[in-house]
Amino acid sequence: MNKKKILIVAAAVIVLLGVLFAACGRDGTRVVFTTGFAKDEVFRIEDESCKKAEVMVYLTTIQNQYENVYGEEIWNASLNDVTLEENVKETVLARIAQVKTMYLLAVNKGVTLDSEEEALVKKAAKEYVESLNDTEIELMDVSKETIQKLYTEYALAEKVYEQLIANINPEVSDDEARIITVQHILLKTYTTDGAGKKVPFEATARKAVYNKAVALREQVVAEGVDFAEFAAQNSEDVNVTYSFGKGEMDAAFEEAAFLLETNEISAVVESESGYHIIKCINTFDREETDANKLVIVEKRRKEAFGQEYDTFVQTLAKNLNRDLWEDVELIYDENVTTDNFFAVYETYFSKENLGSEKNFSEE
Repeated sequence: MNKKKILIVAAAVIVLLGVLFAACGRDGTRVVFTTGFAKDEVFRIEDESCKKAEVMVYLTTIQNQYENVYGEEIWNASLNDVTLEENVKETVLARIAQVKTMYLLAVNKGVTLDSEEEALVKKAAKEYVESLNDTEIELMDVSKETIQKLYTEYALAEKVYEQLIANINPEVSDDEARIITVQHILLKTYTTDGAGKKVPFEATARKAVYNKAVALREQVVAEGVDFAEFAAQNSEDVNVTYSFGKGEMDAAFEEAAFLLETNEISAVVESESGYHIIKCINTFDREETDANKLVIVEKRRKEAFGQEYDTFVQTLAKNLNRDLWEDVELIYDENVTTDNFFAVYETYFSKENLGSEKNFSEE
């Protein structure tokens, strides 16, 4: 698995839709503290239980994905006295809680897996378990039934999401989604201290930078120089060219850029970074604009789903077995290298597989 794919997986795990285990909930949330946990039960949301083996599958998968990219020494890293292991544990806990909450939402909405999807779950679980060695099975305490449960809940979480956003198809205009391409020259109006914090220039220094920017613009306009080459020689930004849509850049920079016609050069524009001279290269990229429409639609779908999800979360009773959770640790064993739990799932539950007409035999 390459570095880019690992980082994408890691980023996906870190995305959280809600904090499920706060000491006190938001208005309307029922937080119930009970005893009576099973010895291997990490948490419970309503009647939905999460066992330690389920946590270990997620945790070990992410652990090995990190190690494949950064090496085992990555676990020595810490930030603000919080170790990476502690951070990964918390994000894994939140991820599993999110999936189980979405599973409960699916149950609430009457969403179920059809016979083909159930067959895919069994095949995926069989493949994943057969990929494990004896040490991995023992240390994660995993079984085929555990993996089938995890894959079933994951599939239902995805399915309820897809069903709830199916009819959300907002119209997005070309102007709203428009992607433009510009080149620019930046003269910074700040420096950085030893900690990397920005330190703004005083008024006199800022004025000097502004005067230099005005002079550079006059050169560009009067002499008709190659803007990209001139920018490469004079700009304090390593990037000369940017393609972007609305809401993606500094507000002042973006406003000036979107007012330009093709090949037009802006006046000197001030942003939080400094003074810019902007040249518009393309006022409308059809292909990129169409792609951005899809991004905007998906964002609005997620927002709509998030509202329903948040409302549902507030109705749920949640309880964490803190003693057991504190005992959960990463597995440090050279024979434990499994990292394909999510990859196996994707193999069977990609849209291509779900849409194909295949005969799946029962195992």
